[in-house]
Amino acid sequence: MDINYEINRLIQFGLAHHMIEEADVLYAANKIIDLLKVPSFEYESVEGEDLENPSTILEGILDYAVKQGVLECDSIDHRNLFDTKIMDCLMPRPSEVVKTFESYYAKDPKEATRYYYDLSKASNYIRLSRVAKNVSWKTTTKYGDLDITINLSKPEKDPKAIALAKSLPSSNYPKCLLCQENVGYAGTLNHPARQNHRIIPLELTDESWFLQYSPYVYYNEHCIVLKGDHEPMQISRLTFERLLQFVSQFKHYFLGSNADLPIVGGSILTHDHFQGGAYEFAMEQAPILKTLNVLNYQDVEVGFVQWPLSVLRLRGEDRDRLVELGDLILTAWRTYSDEALGIFSHTDGVPHNTITPIARFKDGKYELDLVLRNNRTSDEHPDGIYHPHAHLHHLKKENIGLIEVMGLAVLPGRLLHELDVVKQALVRRDPNVLVAAGLEKHLPWLKEMLAAYASVTAEEAMDLIHDEVGQKFVEILECCGVYKLTDEGLDGVQRFINHININCSL
Repeated sequence: MDINYEINRLIQFGLAHHMIEEADVLYAANKIIDLLKVPSFEYESVEGEDLENPSTILEGILDYAVKQGVLECDSIDHRNLFDTKIMDCLMPRPSEVVKTFESYYAKDPKEATRYYYDLSKASNYIRLSRVAKNVSWKTTTKYGDLDITINLSKPEKDPKAIALAKSLPSSNYPKCLLCQENVGYAGTLNHPARQNHRIIPLELTDESWFLQYSPYVYYNEHCIVLKGDHEPMQISRLTFERLLQFVSQFKHYFLGSNADLPIVGGSILTHDHFQGGAYEFAMEQAPILKTLNVLNYQDVEVGFVQWPLSVLRLRGEDRDRLVELGDLILTAWRTYSDEALGIFSHTDGVPHNTITPIARFKDGKYELDLVLRNNRTSDEHPDGIYHPHAHLHHLKKENIGLIEVMGLAVLPGRLLHELDVVKQALVRRDPNVLVAAGLEKHLPWLKEMLAAYASVTAEEAMDLIHDEVGQKFVEILECCGVYKLTDEGLDGVQRFINHININCSL
């Protein structure tokens, strides 16, 4: 391998993506050859090269580092740490990124986020080569076109790295993956490297917040907005204020929050943060099923959305009024029970009711979707009454967080193999194929499909299975709705609104 040529390819990549300028070439190259322990560098042209993604260039350089003994262990974790260190040689300082972002924002917020998103991809912070491994499709359902993704972008831990990590001293810095202290952090086998990470400061409710992108983007411009202080998730009036202030600053983005209770919350509840981006989910397109009237808020449109989860949609031109009404609904829901429907706000003093909120600016008005959540468990449903029920765990058992709530299923990577085995069993019409593979958990589902389809060809089988997975995702979401889309459920929603109106009139 001509390592000088590979370094030049990476330098040209940095120039092409405006990470460095011509005056930075030798500086960046010297940093790279120092890491690789290469004695010299000669600048040369690499015109005509594919410079869309740094991963192919980095793979060659990493192979060289392994061969030369510069990289001590050829594991995915060690390679991640080292290629991030290499990309840092091309990165502008955080202050430069912020200044460039602000200069774009002054002209057009869309241009600012486009610049920052492109940089996050070019820096390999968003590992596009891994994101591309995700298997994704859309399924047409009675609730619209739902997005389905089998998540393959997060690599499994290497056994050697796991063994080495056990011997490392524990550290509480950074406190978590979302803390602002991750910017520039070298990483360990227990914590990803972040030298190529930059964040954009924001002010929400007179507090310090930051904008960044998710390294494992599930949709276009999948961003994270994190609090400057390491504080736990909490849904409150301030949450609604922050969400609506953000979409006022970035009207082309939506922003939402996971709920703040286990089971119905996201995977990280220890650091207050939101997720957003430039994508229109099926939930956003869902129509209003029932118009509702809240006393003293005739200037705010309130509707119950035709969606498997229980969504109250508030719309209005005055975002402060949406905050007030959102707070009123949240406060009422925290302590509201409806025994006839099995909805209890507390059991043995433990709270169960909370909200998953999503904000956007659409057609000249602010929208605030309030998804009513409850995390109560029972003997029949020990994992959660309003959680994927046991017969659906063969596809997904994990929490239904913000992204799933809006209509994008993030399914476990194990399904890539398992669905292929299901395909074989379906085409052969032989349940023993699943038994032989140790996948008996899919047998009831297979029997459903065998009963529904007289014959399935190998060519059409996977499309059919993908569609069936999408329909099962509908069932998963329907499990999570506290008010079902039935006359009984709609009557229950009206009782909750009546409860709010009674309190308003007191």
